[in-house]
Amino acid sequence: MILRSLYTAVWYAAAPLIGLRLLWRARRQPEYLQHLGERVGVYRISMREPVIWLHAVSVGETRACAPLLQALLDAHPDHTLLLTHMTPTGRATAAELFGELAPRVQSVYLPYDFPWAVARFLDHFHPRIGILMETELWPNLVEGCRQTGTPLAMVNARLSARSARGYARTGALARKAFARLSAIGAQTEADGQRMSDLGARYVTVTGNIKFDIAPPAPMLALGASFRNRFGPRRVLLAASTREGEEGPLLEAFARLCPPEVLLVLVPRHPQRFDEVAKLIRRAGLTVQKRSTNDPVMVDTRVWLGDSMGEMYAYYAAAEVAVIGGSWEKLGGQNPIEASAVGCPVIVGPHTFNFSVVCTQAIEVGAALRAANIEEGLRMALELLDNPARRKAMSEAGSRFAQSHRGATGRTLDLLTPLLRTAQPRRPSQRDPE
Repeated sequence: MILRSLYTAVWYAAAPLIGLRLLWRARRQPEYLQHLGERVGVYRISMREPVIWLHAVSVGETRACAPLLQALLDAHPDHTLLLTHMTPTGRATAAELFGELAPRVQSVYLPYDFPWAVARFLDHFHPRIGILMETELWPNLVEGCRQTGTPLAMVNARLSARSARGYARTGALARKAFARLSAIGAQTEADGQRMSDLGARYVTVTGNIKFDIAPPAPMLALGASFRNRFGPRRVLLAASTREGEEGPLLEAFARLCPPEVLLVLVPRHPQRFDEVAKLIRRAGLTVQKRSTNDPVMVDTRVWLGDSMGEMYAYYAAAEVAVIGGSWEKLGGQNPIEASAVGCPVIVGPHTFNFSVVCTQAIEVGAALRAANIEEGLRMALELLDNPARRKAMSEAGSRFAQSHRGATGRTLDLLTPLLRTAQPRRPSQRDPE
């Protein structure tokens, strides 16, 4: 109780900074200033009960939850589903993926972790169960669910060694929060063990739901369309790049890669599209943007993927991909989408957020690891010149993706007993601390 009170005091002290941070982020994404009331638990929408609540922080978690969301809707046809997010891009992704399911599926922001804001959220929607995607743990939210008797599960859960050390530094605060989760479906044995070490009690290894996302047929068709635009040129994809990575990437590409190689560059965050376009020009490279839909000219060196929700199409159009987030100490991105469409992958040295899946992809021959971006581009050029090896890596990636499917069903099995027995209490029925 004392530690959580101190934690809450920090939230109150930081409140002015939270507002400033929203204003700062709104310079690039004005959407951060929309739906501000939801950030403190004030909602205009209502949902027909019973409600299943699924929290997906941003874009990656929202896309990852798609198979589970559909499975929950199919298994519980009398329920509605509430999606919560923390970022505008997560919310926009939900509208893109699930907009046609409204009003049965609706999206709002999860409030900041003030006790009274959490209470407003739970009182307004009265969910039968809360499901957290991956690793989003808020002590006051956990306590609010305990007080209302709302089962709270974490699924597709992952916890890197670095993040585990961060949680461990908070001592009993994190241990109590992990211990109060009703169930955890971990991606790997290592993830599950780290959570158990932090106090989690009900841990099951269910696998990675992202493997259950089949490449959408429209995205594969779009990828073929991209490929036709590129003509006979060889295509190298730089996927999900992050700040600090594009500069060295572009410098090495300009120096190492001949003009017949087209670089398709897709930044991870949409607010950086214009910034990255400037970096490309600064590197002396000609650039076209995907958003213009113009034919790709033969003298264009870089095609900037300034679009959202088309990563499968970019992978399908490429012959080799280097994956961003792994060239600086950012933890990397997962290679699952690339493997699912048979695109050979090269990752950098920093993949601690996806260490197991990257290691597995390398072990089965679907991916390679490079020490730095220059070595990564040299590897990519070797693969572009070696069709037989590319084909072998492509087939290995397809087998790898196929062999790890089934996590959605195992996760649904984990959640079903909680939904069957859940009877959340109204505010007047809450237990004392």
